[in-house]
Amino acid sequence: MKKSNNSINVPEARQAMDQFKQQAASEVGVNLKQGYNGDLSSREAGSVGGQMVKKMIESYEQNMK
Repeated sequence: MKKSNNSINVPEARQAMDQFKQQAASEVGVNLKQGYNGDLSSREAGSVGGQMVKKMIESYEQNMK
């Protein structure tokens, strides 16, 4: 059986990741609910993920200075 790629490697980080995802969703105008969000369109889900990646890259670049 294939392991899921979306698992959190550090269980203690789950709350921080959930907050990060909520913040990114808010910034792109997507309303996330607690728990299941399978009713999101692919576009909405992709925009949340894209915003998260954008913010991670910005953070990395700031830390390189």
